[in-house]
Amino acid sequence: MTGRTVLVHPDADALAHAVAARLITRIADAQAERGGASVVLTGGTVGIAVLAAVAASPARTAVDWAAVEFWWGDERFLPEGDPERNETGARSALLDHVPVDPARVHVMRGPDGPDGDDVEAAAARYAGELRDAAGEGEVPAFDVMLLGMGPDAHINSLFPGLPAVHEEKLTVVAVHGSPKPPPTRISLTVPAVRSAREVWVVAAGEGKAEAVRLGITGAPAAEAPVATALGRERTLFLLDRPAASRL
Repeated sequence: MTGRTVLVHPDADALAHAVAARLITRIADAQAERGGASVVLTGGTVGIAVLAAVAASPARTAVDWAAVEFWWGDERFLPEGDPERNETGARSALLDHVPVDPARVHVMRGPDGPDGDDVEAAAARYAGELRDAAGEGEVPAFDVMLLGMGPDAHINSLFPGLPAVHEEKLTVVAVHGSPKPPPTRISLTVPAVRSAREVWVVAAGEGKAEAVRLGITGAPAAEAPVATALGRERTLFLLDRPAASRL
């Protein structure tokens, strides 16, 4: 695994557009090299702004969207179409505007899914889907994993102080008692994050500055889950100036 590279942009809008341009290029390069690409999406204000900027970019035509595998790093355990779901935001911002292959859009199912209210079964189902796509191993070699980050330094639904942060055997876990509502979620684990070729932590705003500092300095996982975010080939912290203000 490589060290962390920090790139700072003037403001949140410039950050979203810069990350969008970088993502389009990365997907197009992966497709040129391997014929396809695999991306893990995130939610949150900046994550959805990045996807909207991709949809608005004329350069999006450089990507064969039907050959992109889309995954999620975490999801709120809510019914399909709920406005709080990361999937809902991603569809509205990008996926409904490009010709994706529905079979390659891998969503984490909610209580209206085949497992009903059994969130552990839904998490296991997603882990099985990842395993099937991997061919060998437990998780595909994602080309890019996009990660948002909370002011508490959480990534995906891996929150400080919760046991999911320390999970080493599983790639997907059910999360109970999230300090940020809703309390029940599904999340990729740290080993799944670290399977990605590139991990991009995207953060904006002064409220994220201390969490960024903890992530960059490699604080303990229990204190700052973002410090565990490392890609196999590259790790980027893509920030606006306020988020980078404590570096």
